[in-house]
Amino acid sequence: MVKNSFISVISQEEKEENRGSVEFQVFIFTNKIRRLTSHLELHRKDYLSQRGLRKILGKRQRLLSYLLKKNRIRYKELINQLDIRESKIR
Repeated sequence: MVKNSFISVISQEEKEENRGSVEFQVFIFTNKIRRLTSHLELHRKDYLSQRGLRKILGKRQRLLSYLLKKNRIRYKELINQLDIRESKIR
């Protein structure tokens, strides 16, 4: 597992200022998701990590849907920066 391959879109100053912002939380969840995904590629039967991954995916999805409702432009920018798929709108 290579830890340096994870994204670093947000600068250090922004990390200290905006820890509670939706963008920062989605950024942290995305890093955790990528780390867990690479872990699960090696350990396919680690069911507790699979459960944790599903929980984090749900949290990130709820934050992204909140951001989509509040500010569509910030949502689009974040999706492009983090290189993740757009959520399906129901």
